[in-house]
Amino acid sequence: MTEFLINYGLFLAKTATIVAAIAVVTVFFAFMASKKQAGKKEFIEIRRLNKKYDDMAMMMNASMLHKEGFKKYLKDEKEKLKEIVKSIKNGSQKKRIYVLNFYGDIRATAVSSLREEITAILTVATENDEVFVRLESGGGVVHGYGLGASQLMRIREKNIPLTVSVDKVAASGGYMMACVGNRIMAAPFSIIGSIGVIAQIPNFNKVLKKHNIEYEQFTAGEFKRTVTMFGENTDEAKTKFREEIEDIHLLFKDFIVQHRPDVDIVKVSTGESWPGTRALEKKLVDELKTSDDYLLESSQDADIYEIKYVHKKSLGERMAFQIQRLFDKAQYG
Repeated sequence: MTEFLINYGLFLAKTATIVAAIAVVTVFFAFMASKKQAGKKEFIEIRRLNKKYDDMAMMMNASMLHKEGFKKYLKDEKEKLKEIVKSIKNGSQKKRIYVLNFYGDIRATAVSSLREEITAILTVATENDEVFVRLESGGGVVHGYGLGASQLMRIREKNIPLTVSVDKVAASGGYMMACVGNRIMAAPFSIIGSIGVIAQIPNFNKVLKKHNIEYEQFTAGEFKRTVTMFGENTDEAKTKFREEIEDIHLLFKDFIVQHRPDVDIVKVSTGESWPGTRALEKKLVDELKTSDDYLLESSQDADIYEIKYVHKKSLGERMAFQIQRLFDKAQYG
């Protein structure tokens, strides 16, 4: 038992030394950045996911393997570390995968963080790297998700491979963003699609008339205002509003075709959604796989960094965010 503990201790010491040597520059800049971030309201947070997986494996093996089995595991890990040191000395560099997490609400407020994260990545990423986006959204406002898709296009325009992963839902504007990826993977029972446009508005005109309340509205321009909440909506106004909705749907379909030319756009643009398995059949996605599986597999051959833009919200902002999340859950489950 004593010999086992000594070997285990030596292994940990060597591991710590090598890891420290590899990360010395990163640690230095992280330290300097942390001093600056102490008084900042916003900054970029970087987490290396390989370490997370390595720590998990170490804990599992230390708990389950017998003495001889664990000694062999430690020996194999030593050999891997030697290869890492050798590759560093030879000047070679692993592929880097930059992981982004996008959780979209109806107003697409997460786009403000996404644009900062993508800007940070584009300062260092090369065509040999990859950006991996874990996306979850039931859709929302057109202009918000249109901007989100445009942010992802910045990655494609730099010829950096872009993979989008959907574990739960990418519907409507969420799918608009997802289709920008070079590759889309989805969990088998995730919700994909909803390629359509919806607009709904209450009208209180009858209530106002019942209480003898007049509503007056003044505009310049024939279609400055079409349908309204308080005025009487004419057939002409409704027709114009439907035309605008149809035009947005047309642009949405054109955008899908541009990025997914193999889909039968007539069949998939009905506003319906499908589970991941059916979405694969309809060529809305390329592969059935969870983000967890992909990142764990990729950690064997690539350095994986999770990038997060941190904005310290005020109490009011945090409360508003939670209310919005509750509202979205009520809408999409």
